[in-house]
Amino acid sequence: MPELITDPRDPRVADFHDLHAGDRRPGTERRSGPVVVEGVTAVERLLETGLQLRALYGVAGRLAALDIPAGVPAYEADKWVVSETIGFRLTRGVLASAERPVPPSLADVLARSRRIAVLEGLNDHENIGSIGRSAVALGVDALLLDPSCADPYYRRSVRVSMGHLLTLPVVALEDWPGDLATVRAAGFTTVALTPDPGAVDLRSLDPVDHPRTALLLGAEGPGLTDGAMAAVDVRARIPMRSGVDSLGVAAAAAVAFAQLR
Repeated sequence: MPELITDPRDPRVADFHDLHAGDRRPGTERRSGPVVVEGVTAVERLLETGLQLRALYGVAGRLAALDIPAGVPAYEADKWVVSETIGFRLTRGVLASAERPVPPSLADVLARSRRIAVLEGLNDHENIGSIGRSAVALGVDALLLDPSCADPYYRRSVRVSMGHLLTLPVVALEDWPGDLATVRAAGFTTVALTPDPGAVDLRSLDPVDHPRTALLLGAEGPGLTDGAMAAVDVRARIPMRSGVDSLGVAAAAAVAFAQLR
């Protein structure tokens, strides 16, 4: 039975205080702290992952829709108290906090994967979330992130992914772009996605001829760095109608994932 919360600053729901304040609390290390998940569907997906839950918090009706494991602290409040706790109006009605996934090693991910996505310089949390959702839907086995990427487990990333990011192996690379040599040595064809008209047509890359593929995606605007481009096997572009030079990175990722699966 969930416990009733009437004070927005109740320490029992400290994981959910002031979620509008940024991707991490002042004084905490980057890519640290609990994962916060919003909405019944995403929380249900969290419950299926086996991650260690810290707390559930929401309005009574949304909490009642969940099969809450025994021993997990659950707290309910009216929508105004919840909104005051988190710092914005919550429309999805429920939140959960959990410990972060234990990161797999690069070697383990490469050994178990057939298709991977490698992200460089993506600092938009919602783009990372959208890419994660498309990756799971379209057969990508893991995400590799360069050191400058935003936190894939920040609340907005997880929300946009509908919780799918929590089911996808994610590796934070430390040696960039040097780790691309490790990816290639593991048997992956490295493909840089670029709008450059001199790049090959993405449709010319037959997945049968390239059974293991690592697709590199850069931030919108600057794209991939020269160092990353120099380290890949193939530069590929998505063919588009005249007058359109590129797609947003999340849309481009989905197109490429579908083509290379």
